[in-house]
Amino acid sequence: MQTDPRTTPDRAGPREWVGLAVLALPLLVLALDVSVLYLAAPALTADLQPSATQQLWILDIYGFLIAGFLITMGTLGDRIGRRRLLIGGAAFAVASVLAAFAPTAELLIAARALLGVAGATLMPSTLGLISTMFPDPVQRRFAVAVWMTTFSVGAALGPLVGGALVEAFWRGSVFLVGVPAMLLLLVLGPRLLPEERGSGDGRIDAVSVALSLAAMLPLVLAVKNLAAYGPSATVLVAAVAGTTAGTVFVRRQRRLADPLLDVALFTRPAFTAAVSVLLVSLLAVNGLFFVLPQYLQLVAGASPLVAGVWMLPLALATVAGSLLTPALTRRFGVSPVVAASAGIAAAGSLVVGLAGAGAGPVALVASVTGTVLGLSPIGVIATDLVIGSVPSARAGSAASISETAGELGVALGVAVTGSVLTAVYTGRLVLPGGLPADVAERAGEGMAGAVTAAADLPPAAGEALLAAARTAFTTGVGAVGLVGAGLLAGVVVLALTALRGAGR
Repeated sequence: MQTDPRTTPDRAGPREWVGLAVLALPLLVLALDVSVLYLAAPALTADLQPSATQQLWILDIYGFLIAGFLITMGTLGDRIGRRRLLIGGAAFAVASVLAAFAPTAELLIAARALLGVAGATLMPSTLGLISTMFPDPVQRRFAVAVWMTTFSVGAALGPLVGGALVEAFWRGSVFLVGVPAMLLLLVLGPRLLPEERGSGDGRIDAVSVALSLAAMLPLVLAVKNLAAYGPSATVLVAAVAGTTAGTVFVRRQRRLADPLLDVALFTRPAFTAAVSVLLVSLLAVNGLFFVLPQYLQLVAGASPLVAGVWMLPLALATVAGSLLTPALTRRFGVSPVVAASAGIAAAGSLVVGLAGAGAGPVALVASVTGTVLGLSPIGVIATDLVIGSVPSARAGSAASISETAGELGVALGVAVTGSVLTAVYTGRLVLPGGLPADVAERAGEGMAGAVTAAADLPPAAGEALLAAARTAFTTGVGAVGLVGAGLLAGVVVLALTALRGAGR
């Protein structure tokens, strides 16, 4: 008599799948909080009247501190227990309320900073718990697919949710979305989620924590400033400071008996290959995520809310690609699926490079949707390989590395894209004659500057300026697509070589 595989101890049962739904709640909220401010920013600006620098910090401090604390919180979860670390949900709820009712820009920045630290406790903990709850590789990969789908859908819905809440209520309402979800996590988590502690005693090397922050925060700042303002002394100083601190951090981890980050993980071929594939893929594709909303609003003339609707096919492609991944890998294996997915993503990016932007918004959105469809399986497989290639007791630390690589990939993608787009736009922009010097200067800064400058001109002159700017901008979008296609071709090679024989 054969044993029913559904009842064997190494396969998850109904309790674990319900627990996965509970884990999806904080992830959805974290993703929403990344993008929910995009459409609420004008209302916040009108209400709190922050300076230009404060506006940037309101938007960026959340992501900065998530990236800075991921490694620390991933290891801390392995040491003291990941379910216990989910108490960060309480801090997240409190910070959300503080942000909603913050009377000044300074207090809002502080609340967003607390949200970032609390968010960093949740992300690696959820992935680490998935590793514990789903030891069966097939089930674990599907759980990771659900995990990634939840995050992607939350990020896609963020602008729409933010716009709808601001229109229906008040600007602070965008921060309260996460409170009910975090309360559910705190109530249901102890009942449905398992606890597992690593072999550590719970102590964390404070010097390593400081060094990890001293490495990550300047590096992320350098990349973001490079994307926003181009090369500068600030970018150089931040990059050198972050790299120096990172070097000292790695050397210290090699000497410690119980390091904050186990650098020996990178001696595992599957782990290193998966992290590399994830970083390069996100670097390649997030450039298109960066330029698409700009194109829809500045070239196609869509409102922010309509542009958000245009982006919904990308969310649907993410859902489809992610949830199909487990079946595809069972049928064809990891390396072929990653290679084929990267090929599909490269083809979509290549279409953008050759014709997408010039052909109009429908063609561009369709091309980027194809790219996202190809990217989704790569993210699922790479994340699953990372947490599946280490013992369960170290899954939180491993997850924090993959998520840090993802944060860097996204930031680098925006920086590279911004540099390419600016260089091509500036080089291809042919301004109409007779423009005032200040108008020409604004138009030369970028498409957004051209739109505002054109509004100050007579209709005929304004339209001529916009036509020239649109031509230069769409050429820049094409260049971004070509760069992405080249990087994704590199992922195909990585998949066929470094990932050969990886996974199941």
